[in-house]
Amino acid sequence: MRSIFLLLLVAVAALGKSRDERDLLLRSKRRWVLSTIDLEEEMDVKYPFKISTMHNDKTEGEEYKFVISGDGVDEQLFTIGAQSGDVFVHRRIDRETKANYHIRFDVVNVKTGQGLDKELAFDVDIKDINDNAPQFTRMKNIASVKENEKEGYLDAFVEAKDADQENTPNSTVVITVEKQTPAEPVIEVHQIDDRLARLRFKGCFDYSEANQYEITVTARDKGKPPLSTSTVIKLSVIDTNSHRPTFKKKKYQAEVLEMMKHNDILRIEVEDKDTPDTDGWRAKYSIISGNEEGIFEIKTDPKTNEGILSVVKEINFKEDTLVNLQIAVENIEPLTICKDNKLITEAKALPLQESINITVKVNDTNDAPVFEKYTDDVYQTEERDPGEVLYKPNVHDIDSPEIRFVLVHDPAKWVSVDEKTGEITTVQRMDRESPHVDENNIYRIVIEAIDNGIPPATSTCTVKIHLRDINDNTPKLINKTKIMCGNKVDKIMLPVKDADGDPFSGPFNFYLKNDETLRKQWKIEPAYGYECGLVSRSTLAYGNYSVTLVIEDKQNLMGEETLVVVMCDCGKGDICRDKIPLSAGFSDAGIGLIFAALLLFLLLLIVFGCWRGKKTLKYIDTDEGNQTLIKYNDEGGGTACMTEPVPLSPTSSVNVTDGLKQGYMQKTEAVPEMMQSVNIYNSVSNTYSSNMYASLRQPRESRRSYEGPSRSLSWNTSRRQTLQSNSMHRQTLRALSSQVLECHISQKVPTLSECDPSSLDYMPTYYANEGNGSICQSLDQLSLNNQEEDLNFLDNLGPRFKTLGEICQQSKNVQL
Repeated sequence: MRSIFLLLLVAVAALGKSRDERDLLLRSKRRWVLSTIDLEEEMDVKYPFKISTMHNDKTEGEEYKFVISGDGVDEQLFTIGAQSGDVFVHRRIDRETKANYHIRFDVVNVKTGQGLDKELAFDVDIKDINDNAPQFTRMKNIASVKENEKEGYLDAFVEAKDADQENTPNSTVVITVEKQTPAEPVIEVHQIDDRLARLRFKGCFDYSEANQYEITVTARDKGKPPLSTSTVIKLSVIDTNSHRPTFKKKKYQAEVLEMMKHNDILRIEVEDKDTPDTDGWRAKYSIISGNEEGIFEIKTDPKTNEGILSVVKEINFKEDTLVNLQIAVENIEPLTICKDNKLITEAKALPLQESINITVKVNDTNDAPVFEKYTDDVYQTEERDPGEVLYKPNVHDIDSPEIRFVLVHDPAKWVSVDEKTGEITTVQRMDRESPHVDENNIYRIVIEAIDNGIPPATSTCTVKIHLRDINDNTPKLINKTKIMCGNKVDKIMLPVKDADGDPFSGPFNFYLKNDETLRKQWKIEPAYGYECGLVSRSTLAYGNYSVTLVIEDKQNLMGEETLVVVMCDCGKGDICRDKIPLSAGFSDAGIGLIFAALLLFLLLLIVFGCWRGKKTLKYIDTDEGNQTLIKYNDEGGGTACMTEPVPLSPTSSVNVTDGLKQGYMQKTEAVPEMMQSVNIYNSVSNTYSSNMYASLRQPRESRRSYEGPSRSLSWNTSRRQTLQSNSMHRQTLRALSSQVLECHISQKVPTLSECDPSSLDYMPTYYANEGNGSICQSLDQLSLNNQEEDLNFLDNLGPRFKTLGEICQQSKNVQL
């Protein structure tokens, strides 16, 4: 208890102390009189107008002046008396421009310019008056409405704003419809907030009564006195279907021919008071009764709005002679009517739909024959013997019992049709693989039935013949010529096709023809499937090869196909390289080509000059493409070996080919010894072959006979030798090219005298042999390759040499 009492005493003492301090503050002398000055805007008084007076108790005994600064001071809107402290306003103030002014003032010593007291400030508040009318800030003053629109909001709104002080009667805006023209339906304003309002209407619009409205809308504030602004909204009424279409005539008549379709047999006219080319004006016709079988159709002409009646299905005169149709019309857009300022949309309250009657007379015509089936199917096996009846139509005609039949469509000319019965009979075998048979194995025939009416009536029938396949085609190679790149591949693939379908086609079995030579060169791998692979068993010389294949289908039907294989050196892709063109400069290979061409040319001259007898030339025609006489130009250097031209002397009875094999009398005289490496160009393989002559001065008996067996040149061997001896053979070839030929000719001169002049078709000319003999070796000692002087390639020199042989052929045998 004692402690509580002490606490109360302390609290009372504290209260007493704070009260004394508060009294002390209240008794302190205030030096400034501060206030907020209220000033009404747009005051109609004499200016400058005093609005207040400033006081300060520190001015006693001081030379002082009052100073103000702040809002409106620099603009000379507010001033203060330097000694009196009176504050003046010098002109009208618009609150909407600035509603409050903050002004600082002070009192200073005139001599020192120092302030006598602290700087303070006061405010000037401008009181609002209702000096601004509401303004429309946003609005849609052009709007439209459909005449069948249900009452409610219009597509028109307004927004207004008052610049006076917010949340006061001076800025509170009320928007109303001041007036409207015409007066119905009633249009009013629904105000959404203190600024925005939207127009709405009660009742309905009638386009035929009024299609334009002018609505005056006013925005008014609640100030004293109130101020207002008005605007006009133009409202357009859009016409809709408010009138039914009506027929100009109540009855119509038309005529049609039976069993025929007719377009536009009758046109029906209507009129409509609604706006043209709108859905409320466009007519929509319908057949209410009389068209249960769908014979007639009525459509609207979009330009004239007329109804066009047509016959879309044939009418039989025996069944119908008169047809009565009931036609109705309406608009595309539903009908609505504004009556007594109320919108009527219910069908029972609307005017009834109009209709008219149309009588259509059906005139008798010649009915066309009627096929029981206008399209029918027949199934037949291909390649059957002609003369079989495929089809007989079933036709009847109620007007004309006499009917004839005509074949209209038979592209392959396989059938004929009986004119009286319509029977379709085959006249040729029918081939399923014909281009006139479609992908579904169907061959189409069209026949026509024609009656004897006036005019004749016709009908057609299509007969679809489904052809069944038989195995009547052997498999065939798709490509009968193939290129085999000897420098790239040793196998080519051969695709096969069979015109027959399954099961008379593939997969196939493949065989080589039973030929020993063929099977030594080739093999089949794989030998079963839809394509086979042809493989070369060994390296073959470049040229053309004929390969006969036997191909067997699934039903063991076989066929032979001959394939031409072109063996060659390929570049990019499977394309044979072209011959290398001659260049301006001659390489080693070029010189070899010239020498070989010259040698062959001289040999031909010898044969042609000495063999102009009548012995028949034997030409061996073979399919080997690697034995062809190739012609080359001679642009090489000359030779130092010279001799006199001397005719050759034949020694034995030989033919032309044997002569090219060196079938002359051989001499045993020696020739100068020579040791050189010679490259000889092979015209068959397009390569050079190198030969080392140990000694050209050998006995003639030491050489092997040319009549013995020979071996073909090896392409690969010659190809490897092409790159050898490029530095040594050029000069040797130039020396040998003339010397060898001269020596050979000089050796044959003595034997010429042995010829019987009477056995020749011409008299030979004799020349004296002056000078020394040639130092050149004999031609028959010259080896053209490194395979023991094999010249069997001369057996067949190709089509050019055959032509030369025919020129040289004579009727009398030459005795050598």
